[in-house]
Amino acid sequence: MRRVYCDLHLHSCLSPCGDDAMTPAMAAGMLKVAGVDVAALTDHNSVKNCPAFFEACANYGVEPIAGMELTTAEDIHLVCLLGTLESALEFGDKVEARRVRIKNKPDIFGNQLIMDAEDNVIGIEEDLLPNATMLSIEEAFELAESCGAICYPAHIDRVSNGIISVLGDFPPRPPFRLVEFSRPENIVQYMEKYPLLRRTTPLFGSDAHSLDAIPDASFYLDVDDSGGAADAVFRYLNRCRQ
Repeated sequence: MRRVYCDLHLHSCLSPCGDDAMTPAMAAGMLKVAGVDVAALTDHNSVKNCPAFFEACANYGVEPIAGMELTTAEDIHLVCLLGTLESALEFGDKVEARRVRIKNKPDIFGNQLIMDAEDNVIGIEEDLLPNATMLSIEEAFELAESCGAICYPAHIDRVSNGIISVLGDFPPRPPFRLVEFSRPENIVQYMEKYPLLRRTTPLFGSDAHSLDAIPDASFYLDVDDSGGAADAVFRYLNRCRQ
């Protein structure tokens, strides 16, 4: 076994709530400084900065995972992690078809910048990304599963877009076996209050939207010794969700 320090929830400058300085390259560099071994880029309802993130992570020696923070029709945030960049791009295309199109207002919501690995802007996402898609929570889970994604509720201990806050309880379906906490100190309290959470494995992601919000590495997983660290983390999470 080996200990791998992870950050499984990060935003780039593609997310309008993310700082423009949070480019894939700058994020990869800061993750290296923070001591993170494996990091997932999870922009709102899009994977369009994942190619640049993969290239930048290779330059800095951080192992990347392609992901997305998907907003369901109920306004619940789900973390979706994909095993390969190719499968993430396929998943991204399918989510694109189910987005609700509202023109972004950069002066109000922020820019939505698509970057390359050298910090060049190569595109701008014109439609607002974080708003709810047309996918119900069940449909989002099924779509993620069909693309081989690991899908679980984000920051369940937060009022904003947390599954418990929105639904009033932790639901029996979809059959989530992983959940993300924004504060690890809340895990015991929530497990006691919501019995169905006891069947899940708690995870932590920083949900960083700026470079200075990327914390020093603290969350880790003990994974097998086979292959790359990102692949081993994905296998670990896959086993936990079964």
